[in-house]
Amino acid sequence: MMDGAAGELQMVAMSSRLASVRAAVGDVIIGQAAVVDQALVAILSGGHALLTGVPGLGKTRLVETLGVVLGLGARRVQFTPDLMPSDILGSEVLDEGPEGRRFRFIPGPVFTELLMADEINRASPRTQSALLQAMAEGAVAVAGENRALPVPFHVLATQNPIEQEGTYPLPEAQLDRFLLDIRIDYPAAADERAMLLATTGVRQAKPAPVLTASDVMAAQALVRAMPVGTKVVDGIMALVRGARPESPAWGELRGQLAWGPGPRAAQALMLGVRAQALLDGRLAPSLDDVAALALPALRHRMALNFAAQSEGIKLEDIIGRLTAAL
Repeated sequence: MMDGAAGELQMVAMSSRLASVRAAVGDVIIGQAAVVDQALVAILSGGHALLTGVPGLGKTRLVETLGVVLGLGARRVQFTPDLMPSDILGSEVLDEGPEGRRFRFIPGPVFTELLMADEINRASPRTQSALLQAMAEGAVAVAGENRALPVPFHVLATQNPIEQEGTYPLPEAQLDRFLLDIRIDYPAAADERAMLLATTGVRQAKPAPVLTASDVMAAQALVRAMPVGTKVVDGIMALVRGARPESPAWGELRGQLAWGPGPRAAQALMLGVRAQALLDGRLAPSLDDVAALALPALRHRMALNFAAQSEGIKLEDIIGRLTAAL
């Protein structure tokens, strides 16, 4: 926990800098404020995020902008069916030198601070699993040797929801590794108009660094040190446990879930609400933060069974009912 007044001063100072981050990203990414906030929440929580949206909504631009503004080294990998694990992790090559032949390791693009995994569901399960290890352990195994990844290390992966041919749906184990599942919708008319005018003129906004990697790690430490009230903890517990098939909260909806969120969902919410509070310049999270992050934190950790799908029931409606009861 934070050390009294000194800790509060650190939080206030960091919140001010994060406001500058928001503004810098907003200069480049017009509209989509909720998407930007959720991506920042995932990074400040020390986690990874899945960005789902149709082509042309600025997913790639968002990740590039976040990398620059947060001062993180960023790499991009375009996932394709023929992408091999070594294309991501790296490989060893045999060098000929004065002292004879030696193997030399060439790091892959995963050795970065912010990795954009573009169209992750187009890669084979074998390649997806290689990235899963990196996300879960912060290290990769190449040629029988574990190699640590840079710190911080974050993956922002994208997928296109409308093209299913030639794709490999992410397994539940990999989906659960993403702190948040962020959905990107079409911009509002006013935002789209502003975007049109801003991106077709002579001058276009370019991102500028606001933080460094060390600053990001300091912010992550503040997130973990932030106190959380009993009501918020109880709200997180009620929400996550209420979203499981055997929950008494279901009533007439009992039996319509194939599976529900595990403890990692509660951990995601516990960190996420603190990160949201820090972004907003508050010293502690509230139940409103829990409600705001419930959908991106839970929807990829739950699934309806066939009967519920045939009746037209949506996960969003179920999560909405649970958050309304907080």
